[in-house]
Amino acid sequence: MKACYPGTFDPITNGHLDIIERASRLFDEVVVLIMVNPRKTCLFNSEERKQMVIDSLKSISNPENVT
Repeated sequence: MKACYPGTFDPITNGHLDIIERASRLFDEVVVLIMVNPRKTCLFNSEERKQMVIDSLKSISNPENVT
């Protein structure tokens, strides 16, 4: 079973990582979606946020898709 976790992740926090780690134990695959919120001024662009998420998830056992 798959799970989807959308967010701006600007930046990704320990709280986000905790949710992803818990979901990875419950689901076969966790898809992390990097979203854009037009009402929010982001500190990092989408590519930077994507790379931060990828780098932060290296310690989690089953790989996630980051989009």
